Amino acid sequence: MIEPLSLRGAGGYPAHGTDFAAVDIRTTGLRPGRVVELAAVRVHADGSIAGQLTTLVDPGPGVPPGPAHGITRAELDDAPSFGEVLGPLLDLCAGSVVVAHDLAFVSAFLDAEIGGLGVRMPVLPGVSTLEVARSVLRLPNYRLTTVAHALGVPARPGQPALPGARTVARLVTSMVERYGFTFAAPPAFPGLPRFAGGRLLPRGEVVPAEPGWMADAVERVAAGRDGDAYLDLLAEVVADQHLTPDEVTALAALATEAGLSDARVRSTHEQFVTALREIAERDGVVTAAEARELRQVATALGVAGVEVRQAGGRRATRVLVLGTSVDADRMRARVLEEGVQLAKKLTASVTHLVVDATVPAGEPRVARAGELGAEVLDVRAAPVALGFEAPAAPAAPAAPAAPAGRPAKVLGGRVLMGAGLLLMFIVVVAMFGGTPLAGGIFLAVLGVGALVGGWWIAEPAPR
Repeated sequence: MIEPLSLRGAGGYPAHGTDFAAVDIRTTGLRPGRVVELAAVRVHADGSIAGQLTTLVDPGPGVPPGPAHGITRAELDDAPSFGEVLGPLLDLCAGSVVVAHDLAFVSAFLDAEIGGLGVRMPVLPGVSTLEVARSVLRLPNYRLTTVAHALGVPARPGQPALPGARTVARLVTSMVERYGFTFAAPPAFPGLPRFAGGRLLPRGEVVPAEPGWMADAVERVAAGRDGDAYLDLLAEVVADQHLTPDEVTALAALATEAGLSDARVRSTHEQFVTALREIAERDGVVTAAEARELRQVATALGVAGVEVRQAGGRRATRVLVLGTSVDADRMRARVLEEGVQLAKKLTASVTHLVVDATVPAGEPRVARAGELGAEVLDVRAAPVALGFEAPAAPAAPAAPAAPAGRPAKVLGGRVLMGAGLLLMFIVVVAMFGGTPLAGGIFLAVLGVGALVGGWWIAEPAPR
């Protein structure tokens, strides 16, 4: 249904003036699976919202909703089927570039749902914010919340599909504006089929919990070499600070459906818990609450022997980066990559506030940071101040500059010395050939004079 568009820097087809339809879904699990919630937000290239929709989707009688969503089976009983929501979705996407964070994942689920309806769909142009982020930022992982925070876009783990779609919309418009992306080829917008009617059932208002230490730590857990959909789902479940036995059971079932072996699942659990423990200890201070959360997660995932060193006495480095420039994005990404806490707002626990040129001189958070004892840094000086890079070595003292005209004098002196030596050689040869003594002495005096004069001219000037 969706074909990825290639993006490039300046020189392609401008993205300005293009509408984007950001799509986010919640599913029963990994592939194979069903859609249980869908949201789409249409935005202009300047970020203004042109329309949106959101609805729960009934995957079929008795099909469980899957973990990490906060959706109950009872809510799905009253929800429309995918066939009922397809019409409104296509109406919103018509004439726009479809955007999803993991476009391949979303497209595979939409293809499966549409294929089950027996509907033939033309190919729509699409963009993956995950792939775009990979091309411009180095991050420990490229989950939606991690990429969003690297670009200074608010996001929370486990959020419903509508806030997720809004986050994706903000990501794509921010990337187009800041990085100057253009389309390698002009997007083609096919005509879409129209469906009569259409029923939507928006999810009830969900107030997500304030993200805690676990949500912050999960952002710094590195993804596998080729990515790992199960690890991403596990991180999403853990990030809400709760891991119930039902969620662990559901995760195990999803791993089995996705074809993962028991050994692969155990290895993923062990690596995940080990990474969380290392992040906690790297911060310098492990509170009793953090240690308790780690042990609870380890126990729930069946990982034994997790011991956390509850260090203390050193204040953990916590960095807040303000700004909307590429430099600010890269600084936020660098903080995450270095395993340091990236703050989302200014609090008393922030140790460093980094600002770029887009931050106004009168920004109140700068003054407030000083009052709280945080060090305020320019974005260009921050990598060294935070210990990410070594200070630049002092430049070696420059050699004294030669006086003006000195090279020409040296050359002239050496030429004169050469002429003197040549003349003396001629005198010696001539004397052996019978030249009168008076003439030989005269030429010899000229040669010695040229030699001495050339040496005096070419002699280095006194310092």
